[in-house]
Amino acid sequence: MHPKFQRADELSGQVIAAAIEVHKAMGPGLLESIYERCLIHELQLRNIPVIFQRKVEIRYKGIVFEEVLRFDLLVDDCLLIEIKAVQGIAPVHKAQLLSDMKLLDVPLGLLFNFHDYRVAEGMGRAGWFCEGPTCDP
Repeated sequence: MHPKFQRADELSGQVIAAAIEVHKAMGPGLLESIYERCLIHELQLRNIPVIFQRKVEIRYKGIVFEEVLRFDLLVDDCLLIEIKAVQGIAPVHKAQLLSDMKLLDVPLGLLFNFHDYRVAEGMGRAGWFCEGPTCDP
């Protein structure tokens, strides 16, 4: 199991509660950027560390380079949040979350669609188990 999974799993309930709080206060139909800023603030009010971009090391066929990866929210370096405000979640939204999780070496991700009448109905959870030096054998 990924070494950060337990912490991410513990935080996921707190993050879901924060997203529900934001959705109750703001309602559906706004821009993703508004929900993102509100959720960042809600997490900070709860003393939960959160960032929204980071340099990552990319390895491809013998080359290694750093690139700034822009993602919606990374909570306590272990839980990735993807925020949408769309009519329906498409497979590409889930694929984006999983790709960013792999690049960031994060074991768990949450996808929130704030467009839905209830944010819990538009929520998804994704996990992956890595292979390599950061994982248990």
